[in-house]
Amino acid sequence: MKKFLLKIIILFACLSAKAQLNYTADSTEKWSQHFQLTVIDQSHNAFKAPYSGDNSLSPAHEEALSITTSLFFGHKLWNNASIYFNPEVSGGSGVSEARGVAGFPNGETFRIGSPAPALYLARLFYRQYIPLSDARELVDADANQLREYVPRTRLVITAGKIALSDIFDNNQYSHDPRSQFMNWALMSNGAWDYPANTRGYIDAVVLEYINPSWALRAAGSLTPTYANGPDFDYNYFKAHGQTIEFTKFTDFDGHKGAIRLLAYRNVTKAPAYRDVINSYNNKTDVSLDVIDGKNYGGVKYGFGLNGDQELNKNLGVFFRAGWNDGKTATWAFTEIDQTLSVGFNCKGTAWHRPDDTFGIAGDINGISKDHRDFLATGGYGFIIGDGKLTNYKAESIFETYYSAKINTNLFVSADYQFVANPAYNADRGPVSFFAIRAHVEF
Repeated sequence: MKKFLLKIIILFACLSAKAQLNYTADSTEKWSQHFQLTVIDQSHNAFKAPYSGDNSLSPAHEEALSITTSLFFGHKLWNNASIYFNPEVSGGSGVSEARGVAGFPNGETFRIGSPAPALYLARLFYRQYIPLSDARELVDADANQLREYVPRTRLVITAGKIALSDIFDNNQYSHDPRSQFMNWALMSNGAWDYPANTRGYIDAVVLEYINPSWALRAAGSLTPTYANGPDFDYNYFKAHGQTIEFTKFTDFDGHKGAIRLLAYRNVTKAPAYRDVINSYNNKTDVSLDVIDGKNYGGVKYGFGLNGDQELNKNLGVFFRAGWNDGKTATWAFTEIDQTLSVGFNCKGTAWHRPDDTFGIAGDINGISKDHRDFLATGGYGFIIGDGKLTNYKAESIFETYYSAKINTNLFVSADYQFVANPAYNADRGPVSFFAIRAHVEF
């Protein structure tokens, strides 16, 4: 398996290098090939824990290595239309198998059954621009983006297997765990239980209206067959997700920013926490199972607010706030019902390293009373659960990182995170996480 992984990485790198040689800065593209490889070594210290459960973060010192490598193919089909294809390999795991902290500290790891390297299809989607103005602007080449001229005012249709977080809840300073903050609650809004399989992808259709001042996006998607499961539920009329987001672009003396308001509603087999607790107390069903839902009709909805603003050419700030009803069990992302985060990013121009980045952020997560009572009864979600919860407190997270550009293609980061009350349990922790991250991109 290791030799297979090495061959895949070498193949991706060679294809990407060839694409770079064929690329000219003044041309638009009919084909694009991009490559990324991210390796994260993360550990945490030993910490106090009078008890642990099946989903607890281990109180003993741990260290875990994760790796993801992706190839991003793009091809222009005809004017204003293109298709993108992303094979991906991932391996390794997070500490404690990515359990025990709702705002998990490594955004490159997922709840997967085996840490062995695996090749899978990440994305395969079609994108269509519908011009609503004659004026066009040049968009630079990037992963899943051809270098091309696009209408300044446009409709965009995206259909296929995607990550909804690629399109919604964006943030120029806090969105990409491969190059920015690594914590789950900082890469996305933790209270947005966005439809996705175990690895973060889902079949969806997204419609966007974009003009120079504002944008409106809406998506309809499938959902997983069970909580955090790998497969999609194709019974769309009984299991589906809807997401809508309004974005207002800001510009203060040439400094760009945006404010985004998001709303979502998921219908799945996820049971209500209170129903599961009542069944347990009445002894009609003592399994406390919120993973393998039996009946359709579970509804979860919520809202998110997200902003970023460049203050000057070297400094930017951001924030996120999120809330969901907290009555229906988490089905896809992570077990957070309320969240608030704020932070800033600073480029290294002042110390003559303009391509380096330093970031600091804080995040506070909470859960609903029904969710608390479920955990206190001894229930387990797919991320957290210590077997009991008698001393609830908000999960508080501090993260700081420094990313250094080594050369054109290689970035190396040092990352530190401090987590108080992991999984909302003041009886356990606090705990410190240390990580080294290497990221290669072509």
